[in-house]
Amino acid sequence: MNAPVPTHRPIQQLPDQLISQIAAGEVVERPSAVVKELLENALDAGATQITVRLEEGGVKRIAITDNGRGIEPEQLPLALARHATSKIASLHDLENVGTLGFRGEALASIASVAAVRITSRTPNAAHAYEIVGSHEGTVAPSSGAFGTTIDVQDLYFNTPARRKFLKSEQTEYGHCAEVVRRIALSRPDVSFSLTHNGRTIDHWNVSEAAKRSSQILGSEFAEARLALDEAAGPLRLHGYVGLPTASKARADGQFFYVNGRFVRDKLLVHAVRAAYQDVLHGDRFPCYVLSLDLDPALVDVNVHPSKIEVRFRDGRAVHQFVFHAVQRALAQTSATAHGSAPAPISAAEVRPSGTPVWAPRPHEQTSFGSQLAPSFSPSPFAPGSRWDDARPQPSNGGVAQTTEAYGALFAADAPARAAAPVGVPLSASDRPLSNDDFPLGFALAQLHGIYILAQNTKGLVLVDMHAAHERILYEQIKNALDARAEGEELQVQQLLIPVTFYADAVEVATAQDHQETLKTLGFDIAALSPTTLAVRTVPTLLKNADAQTLARDVLRDVREYGGSRVLIERRNELLGTLACHTAVRANRILSTQEMNALLRQMEITERSDQCNHGRPTWVQLEIAALDKLFLRGQ
Repeated sequence: MNAPVPTHRPIQQLPDQLISQIAAGEVVERPSAVVKELLENALDAGATQITVRLEEGGVKRIAITDNGRGIEPEQLPLALARHATSKIASLHDLENVGTLGFRGEALASIASVAAVRITSRTPNAAHAYEIVGSHEGTVAPSSGAFGTTIDVQDLYFNTPARRKFLKSEQTEYGHCAEVVRRIALSRPDVSFSLTHNGRTIDHWNVSEAAKRSSQILGSEFAEARLALDEAAGPLRLHGYVGLPTASKARADGQFFYVNGRFVRDKLLVHAVRAAYQDVLHGDRFPCYVLSLDLDPALVDVNVHPSKIEVRFRDGRAVHQFVFHAVQRALAQTSATAHGSAPAPISAAEVRPSGTPVWAPRPHEQTSFGSQLAPSFSPSPFAPGSRWDDARPQPSNGGVAQTTEAYGALFAADAPARAAAPVGVPLSASDRPLSNDDFPLGFALAQLHGIYILAQNTKGLVLVDMHAAHERILYEQIKNALDARAEGEELQVQQLLIPVTFYADAVEVATAQDHQETLKTLGFDIAALSPTTLAVRTVPTLLKNADAQTLARDVLRDVREYGGSRVLIERRNELLGTLACHTAVRANRILSTQEMNALLRQMEITERSDQCNHGRPTWVQLEIAALDKLFLRGQ
């Protein structure tokens, strides 16, 4: 097929109407783009109440009314003129943009492809004024309350080729509603109302950020989020990050704002995703609502016509700040980090059928205070111990002793405690210790060789022992490697008899070519012959795992990603695999002492609320929920 031959025309100045229509192609892609521009103008005008009315998905009509400061009648024509704005007047203003809109093109572009009417009244005016059509229209007196109403009708009435590319009414409405939700989410100090075809769909009164995010994102996010508010120099990051258990299969629960502007920035998305890599693997996407505030001079918002992308003056510093802030927030998901269980199941959450529903809860920040967070020593989870150590089984068939009996295990004459978090006193308490000192309580029994049943002051705690132990080992291995990077020795276990196994030529070559990487990870894997490898040392933390399986996993990842990448980009995935192989398996019978040791280790381990894949490691079933199951008090 031959390409069309372009028609030769002389260079000429384009008419204003055509210029505006070309600009509209960039600014007004669909009705939702109009909604966005008009909402940003309303917020820049200081509005605290905004009403959005849509008809036929916004194609037939978009009317947005606000109670902002309004537009003076003599300035109404300028509002519809190209490159006219009250928000910037110089290059300095452009480099320090502090408003949502500033280009001065939106209204003129919209007016070039739709019928536009602006009605506005300033606080000192006796009545409102309106202008219809374009900047050449006549300003006339009108009726209306203080503020501005911009009424856009018959979008693309004069550009039918563009109108035919619009989707169905419901699809276009969905895009408009999403824009309203995004902007309402960032401004809880403003009330928003959304109607479609005469029916009110959403209404949000002025509220706090916590309530607004709950209203818009739903109770599931509200019950599985962590508050975040950190500052460093000119940067401040605040909002909410969702627990890994609240992750989604799509990235539609991610809202990031820079100086109040919703953005989709690859640098910011990568920083948050990297912070979740310890607790969320695979194809799941975290949910979050985060706002980054910084000096407008440090960010360029003028890099995209729709202002959806930004460019930072120091992108690396911003990336590191966001990454570490989110990572620190997620690290607080341990059993004692907030003084309360992260996932209580209340009576209200028990289904009528009697099946409890797991639902994460937000944490209330508290300090350790004078609480103890001891751990058995030796512990089956600490270096130098073995899961298969012979331990006496309780004579009562696994049922726990009294709380006082378990509390005595931590008295002054108890075995020395393992390391506790910094700032936690190690002296024994003068009072009898109870469940209050240990949020996860004390073990009662083991269920089907998979779950630990424990009792605390709130009711029943259920622990997935493999997932919990996997997280503990993962954190221990990661901390050991971090310590090695800072000059400390990584504890390795010299195998008395090296483990030998058949290996193919690729595995042997990998072991020979990446000796330094393997030693960094604590492995000494040597080639005995062209088809035989021997494992001589493994990290002490992994000494109870199958050495051959560990060696094959390490060699596979090193071969696939390379030595440097596996230590930097793929380290967490590799450590997660190693921890999974080493963690206690299902159907492993544990003594009461071993179960309690696991609970104590969970209480002092960061991120112990989730395993390495984002699944919960424990849940809480409250007494009230149990009472409801058995119809007690009814």
